Amino acid sequence: MIHSHRAFSHLVHAMGEESFDDDQLRHAAWIARCAGRGPTAPLNLGEFTELADRVEIGPLAAGTLVFSAGAPADGVWMVKQGRVELSVGSERGRTVVDVLRPGDVDGDIALLLGMPLAYTARTLTEASCMFLPASAFEALLANDPAIARRWFSSVAQRVSAGQGRLINMLGRPLPTQVAQLLLDEAVDGSVHLAQRTLAAMLGVQRPSLTKTLKEFERHDLISIDDDTISIIDAERLRRLESAH
Repeated sequence: MIHSHRAFSHLVHAMGEESFDDDQLRHAAWIARCAGRGPTAPLNLGEFTELADRVEIGPLAAGTLVFSAGAPADGVWMVKQGRVELSVGSERGRTVVDVLRPGDVDGDIALLLGMPLAYTARTLTEASCMFLPASAFEALLANDPAIARRWFSSVAQRVSAGQGRLINMLGRPLPTQVAQLLLDEAVDGSVHLAQRTLAAMLGVQRPSLTKTLKEFERHDLISIDDDTISIIDAERLRRLESAH
């Protein structure tokens, strides 16, 4: 087992973004949709724990930088406990694009494609994360065909699901698009994404999104509190989403 101070020594490196535009935000938000979670995660927590000889594990205090936007992907991360916030922008002007929870896997697609990381990850709570370095990840795929097959199947499912979401939104009225996005992004009945993020994902101006959300709220479909949107009537939203 690699000691946690070695495992996370590279976390102190930060590539601070002072500003970003909506195109960067949109890119980061859609890439975040491709994180492995639930049934699309390539490994479960038990299987990852079995790889203890190749996995670096360490406890992280709330607010700890995990990785930085623009840095090269150097391995695969899995959240064992706690929550990890994904965001773009500097500390004062950051916008959240997603939150990783226990069992979620990130970094594998960027690593496989040789892409820089699209967002910064920072722990929201005290957390425990497991890190599979690039060399160990490559060795795992090369030496275990069953895991390699499942991992690539997981990646394909996630990319396909993201493409499907985009196709389903094309040419549809904005209220229908917003309803679909809220249903897709809800976790335990709530969407914890800033309206700027949601607007960027839909490719619309924020005032247009705000107007639609206020209309939903007026009809008791949702309630809005800061950057949290709670779904009150999922069934009516679902009917609206499937109406076109």
